[in-house]
Amino acid sequence: MTNLYPLKFEPVLKERVWGGQKLRDNYGKNIPGDKKIGESWEISGIQGDISVISNGFLAGNNLEEIVEVYMGDLVGEEIFQQFGIEFPLLIKLIDAGDDLSIQVHPNDELAKKRHHAYGKTEMWYVLEAEKDSKIYTGFNREMDSKSYLKSLEAGNIHENLNTEEAAPGDVFYIPPGRIHAIGKGIVLAEIQQTSDITYRIWDWGRKGLDDKPRELHTELSVDAIDYKLYNNYKTSAEPVLNSSSNIMKSKYFTCNIIELDKAISIDYSLNDSMVIYICTEGSAQLKWEDGETLLKKGETILVPAIMEKFDIVPANMARLLEVYLPANKTNEKSKTFINEN
Repeated sequence: MTNLYPLKFEPVLKERVWGGQKLRDNYGKNIPGDKKIGESWEISGIQGDISVISNGFLAGNNLEEIVEVYMGDLVGEEIFQQFGIEFPLLIKLIDAGDDLSIQVHPNDELAKKRHHAYGKTEMWYVLEAEKDSKIYTGFNREMDSKSYLKSLEAGNIHENLNTEEAAPGDVFYIPPGRIHAIGKGIVLAEIQQTSDITYRIWDWGRKGLDDKPRELHTELSVDAIDYKLYNNYKTSAEPVLNSSSNIMKSKYFTCNIIELDKAISIDYSLNDSMVIYICTEGSAQLKWEDGETLLKKGETILVPAIMEKFDIVPANMARLLEVYLPANKTNEKSKTFINEN
């Protein structure tokens, strides 16, 4: 038997030139003074920023250390066999007090060739959006490398980007190669592969926190971009009360949304993966055989793979994002089984 339990972590706060204070004001992050915090890394296996446990007897240990000790009991047997002690996901909350740079991420093949690292597939779930806030994702016309470079040189690359008005509950899938940027006034949750490789394409002519122009990666970006024009770039997530509704599936992660106003029971006996919950509204108690813990708005928790059954009990109402990897104990399709109490 293992004595593992649902784990919380100390947020890794990242000051950004485009950041704000909403993660402090609306999501409980401990941001000192008037610092522009753009990102709260909720769970991270990135070297130099590995998450540290904040609750229970494992408090003070970092994520890499406990994966090494608990292995498949923590992350899932298949996942440990594939990734070893490197945690496969990076979970963030992002506050765009200003437009982020226009950027692109390489796929696994290109990232391995150039950086000996994983590529970056990610998704965004919009938590807040001010009036007229926009997401930049993909192109609004057919492009190729020649027209792309010409647009960059002319300083009008943003005019060739597809823009989407953002609203709470919108979901954006950002595969490798898709040019993108988060617009001013948006707060969102980001789920992604464990990778910090970003090719910055254009930065609106501004300077960084050091008052110097930020580095651009024009040559690296050319071969990384998917120039194809797509019909649809946005997904609306429609929660079903007291049920788990899928909003995104990829080979790297699955993301569901759970909105609940009464207690539910979770059974993950067919799913060989840890489960991550991000509380986006309200609060809820996670209860299991040996204990319970409160998950509040803005908090993230990791339920070890070996904990197959537990209850989620909301305080009035709660909305959670539920994230796991597609690793199965049987040939059946991986799924969450929810039973009302």
